[in-house]
Amino acid sequence: MTLKIKHLYIALVLLLSMQMSYSQSFSHEVGIIAGPIVYQSDFGERYDFETNTGNIGFGIGLVYYMNFDYLSSYYSYSRNNFFTNHFKVRAEISWNKTGLSHFGQWVDDDRTSTAADKLRAHTGEAQNFNIGAQLEYYPLTTRALSRGGDKFGPFVSLGAQYVMYNPGVSTTYGDENINDPNNFYPSWEPGSIDASNGSTWSIVGSVGVRYNLNAFSHLMADLRIQRFMNDETDGLDHQLDSNKTNDWLAWFNVGYIFMFD
Repeated sequence: MTLKIKHLYIALVLLLSMQMSYSQSFSHEVGIIAGPIVYQSDFGERYDFETNTGNIGFGIGLVYYMNFDYLSSYYSYSRNNFFTNHFKVRAEISWNKTGLSHFGQWVDDDRTSTAADKLRAHTGEAQNFNIGAQLEYYPLTTRALSRGGDKFGPFVSLGAQYVMYNPGVSTTYGDENINDPNNFYPSWEPGSIDASNGSTWSIVGSVGVRYNLNAFSHLMADLRIQRFMNDETDGLDHQLDSNKTNDWLAWFNVGYIFMFD
């Protein structure tokens, strides 16, 4: 895991160095984003309101943009080019953490079974480090936004992120040993509980808007969905019918973006 992180950092530094060396062709933007996360995993009951709103965490990230609109200052053909006028490339490093508990009818107060007690005693934690890139599309053009002609710039984006996850598992039932399956829900097969570190890919899509503060800075609000390519980021991977999809999260973040040439 340490070696993977080291390689990712090296790759990111090289990428940014190459991009910065071409500053005569691109304008650059850096920023910070942060906000609440709703984590959808194997904890709780699918389609249950308490589950959907109960497992809430927090995320923070650093973003870097290439704005191809700057090409129009050097090449006349770029002024009417659809790609340079409507797209940005965003690189991102982010981290999020969410405490997880079971919600829904199976842990209601009127449930007095041993199985319900085991569910109530079981808690977890999802903690992810992400690195990746997205392509952002601005229907009102990036040029008008960056030059102050538009105050608002809505956008949609799609991309991929590499995820290194570090889940946590705990229980207050029995002897509190997380390696003893008898301390967890009896219908789960052995091996469902796994607090091992791992890595996977994810698909990220978002919709958002920028607000033009001045010639050098923007505010941003962004709602994203991140779907992981495996079902182990929460430390729980049971095979019941209720476990039909991989883990995913919704992240509403706000950010401050600073622009420079």
